[in-house]
Amino acid sequence: MATETTTSTSACVDASGGAIGMPQLCPDWFTNQIFWLVIALLAIFFVLSKIALPRIAAVLAERSGTISNDLASAEDLKRKAVEAEEAYNKALADARAEAQSIAAQTRAEIKADLDDAIAKADAEIAAKAAEGEAKIAEIRAGAMESVSEVAKDVAAEIVTALGQTADAKTVGDAVAARLKG
Repeated sequence: MATETTTSTSACVDASGGAIGMPQLCPDWFTNQIFWLVIALLAIFFVLSKIALPRIAAVLAERSGTISNDLASAEDLKRKAVEAEEAYNKALADARAEAQSIAAQTRAEIKADLDDAIAKADAEIAAKAAEGEAKIAEIRAGAMESVSEVAKDVAAEIVTALGQTADAKTVGDAVAARLKG
């Protein structure tokens, strides 16, 4: 068995054929490494430009579209919310105004009913007062008549008790004169 010894002119390989140090830093292999570097970069550029970057651009465009649609929807919803709030405030103000109107109308009706009831009560009181005064006047007239009769009878009795005689006309005239003042 004969061993062949290879003599390498490269400074990056030792006598047994192993690499000395890092092979990437060997100047003899730079051309080969640069060739494969260019091939790898071209392959990466092709993959990125034809496959990955269009997909990323499509995703970014879709996101941008979604964001702009969401912003437009948010503006529309904000506008609708403002309109709804204005409608609510208007409805609330109208309801308050209607409630005030109903309350004022109810107060007016109650006041009218109360005024009618007070007028009716005043009329009843006035009628009863007139009726009472008429009865009092009747009683007073009856009492004056009775007083006049009693005074005539008492005067006739007093005259008789004093031993005198008096006729009824004289006693009546004397009592009538005295009652008149």
